[in-house]
Amino acid sequence: MKSTIISICVSLILIGVATLLVRDGSNSRGSADLRENNVSIVEGKQIVEIHAKGGYQPRKSIAKAGVPTILRFDTDGTFDCSASVRIPSLNINKNLPASGTTDIDLGDQKQGVLQGMCGMGMYPFEIEFQN
Repeated sequence: MKSTIISICVSLILIGVATLLVRDGSNSRGSADLRENNVSIVEGKQIVEIHAKGGYQPRKSIAKAGVPTILRFDTDGTFDCSASVRIPSLNINKNLPASGTTDIDLGDQKQGVLQGMCGMGMYPFEIEFQN
């Protein structure tokens, strides 16, 4: 039984499923680290960095409300629908390059949750703006 579980875990790691679960924030320890480490303040602007490929990593970010905010997408060989970003509440529709960095100016956001998704709506992401 133990060897079967080990074999299944190794197989999941080899095909990348376990990595997706960890990066997605499904384990509670990793999700807090991801949420805090992808937001920084540079020259008075808040930068929220999200990797786009096969979805968005991290899927949930926590940022400060009332601070000029740049949403920065990093792509690296991204050819799926996560290369097309939609933020309906701000009327944003943006196609990202297959590889590179794309900044979207979000301005000063009020307290609340900003939701975005890929062009097909399959891959969601959100930024919770807190006071």
